[in-house]
Order: sequence, then C-alpha cells, then structure tokens
Amino acid sequence: MPRAGLTTGRVVAAAADLADAAGFESVTVSALARHFGVKDASLYTHVRNLQDLRVRVALLAGGELIDEIATAVAGRAGKEALAAYAGAYRAYALRHPGRYAATRIRVDQALVADSPALRRTAEITYGMLRAYGLAEPDLTDAVRLLRSTFHGYCALETTGGFGAPRDVQASWDKAVDALHVALANWPRETDGSRGH
Repeated sequence: MPRAGLTTGRVVAAAADLADAAGFESVTVSALARHFGVKDASLYTHVRNLQDLRVRVALLAGGELIDEIATAVAGRAGKEALAAYAGAYRAYALRHPGRYAATRIRVDQALVADSPALRRTAEITYGMLRAYGLAEPDLTDAVRLLRSTFHGYCALETTGGFGAPRDVQASWDKAVDALHVALANWPRETDGSRGH
C-alpha cells in the first residue's frame, strides 16, 4: 500500500482492528507498519508514539461505544433505559474485545475534556441516572457502581470466567434487575451524612 495513502484515521482504524483480532497489547507501531507495508518511521507522521496511538484507539472505541449506547437508550427511561444501556455496553465489549480493552486505559483528563464522544458519554450516563432522581454526589457513586459492574461482568465473560452451568445471559439480566432496584432505592447522601 503506498505511503501516500496513509492518514491518521486509517492508522487508528487499523490499530483498532488489530486490537480486536490479536488483543490490545498486540497493538504496536511495528505491527501496524507491517500491516501497511511501510517502515515504522512512516507512521510517526500520523501518531507521536505508541502511547499516542493507543489513546487514539481508546478515543475511537469510546466514541463507537457511546454511539451504540445512545441509539439503544433513545426514548427510554428508568429500568428500560438501564437495560438498553447495559445491553449495548455488553454487546460492544463482546463484539470488539480489543477496542473495549482500549476504553479501559487511563486517558489524560485534558483529552477527555476535549473529546466530544467522552463528554457525550457523561451526558447520556448522567442523564439516565437523573431519571432515578439522583443528584451529586450520588450520581458519581452510581456511575462508579454501573461501570464496575458492567466492566467486571464483561471482563469475566470474555475470559471464560463464569464456569457454573447457569446461563450467562440469565445472570446478566438478573444483575441489571438488581442494579435497577439499587438505583431506585439509592441511599441518598444529605448534609454530609448517609440517609435512607
């Protein structure tokens, strides 16, 4: 492939595809250079270094993920929105394991602030949770609960961590039901102390 055909977008998209095929840790500048049939140096006009490349994959994947979530939750509220959000999240993680792994890396907060996709993630997530009547600091606590539950479940499922004969989908549905109950009965924080 001619060097002139390379763009930052094409390099990042190829890195995301490589992440899905071989694992996020397999994404290197050298592996991409081999993919495009060029020398490593040819890619440094498009990405600064490996960290820059991986952050760009993370931002791409984060944008894809929130697009799917936004489509799923549109017009829904409460438990229906939560189930749609959870389902879209899990479907993306299972379909794109390498991209999903990229979304878990730490990204500089300045880049997060400049990313329309990541700002949209916060808007959609917090908007869904406000339907449960939550306000800060409970909103942040609830976001952390959802993120850790969804990520933990997906991480275990993608690595074959569920060995019991119980259907994995049935357990997922029950977990979403439990999250709905928790959100609907959230222990509110008032005046610096926990209230019930």
